[in-house]
Amino acid sequence: MIGIDEVGRGCWAGPLLVVAARGRSRLPEGLKDSKKLSKLQRERLLAAIVASCDIGEGWVQPAEIDALGLTQAMKLGVERALLKLAARPEETILLDGNSNYCADRYTNVTCVVQGDDVHPIISAASIYAKVTRDTVMQSYAKQFPQYGFERHVGYGTRLHQEALNSFGITELHRRTFKPMRAFL
Repeated sequence: MIGIDEVGRGCWAGPLLVVAARGRSRLPEGLKDSKKLSKLQRERLLAAIVASCDIGEGWVQPAEIDALGLTQAMKLGVERALLKLAARPEETILLDGNSNYCADRYTNVTCVVQGDDVHPIISAASIYAKVTRDTVMQSYAKQFPQYGFERHVGYGTRLHQEALNSFGITELHRRTFKPMRAFL
């Protein structure tokens, strides 16, 4: 069974990451929606998730999101994640949310609203995605220290808006998102 979740869909900056996780052994205890776990809990679970699951990462960069739009960017991220995982068309796939982004190629897909809190395999994908993307955004914080990416990881916060007002946008920002259009 494969669980799929994403992180970064609504961010103003940084990539979208879709993760497909396939359990290959017993999943660790304590899996749930990554947003309901502390940073330390997520990081502690990551090694156990990697030890018990095969992972496919589907990265979609800001320029791709701008060119495709969010729905098509999600489809691309899901496609990339499943290709990396070498998923078979008939495998059981549990997709967090209510939109089937992989119906074209995969025949056994179930969309589960709040699935990351109900199905441990989706929780594993959720936690892996959150820790991995946050790590990437923390590295961008070193490149762009004035933006506070290590704190808000690209989401729309007051701190992020203040940085935009002071410094403008970077190549990490999604230009088609409303807050960035004011700077173009």
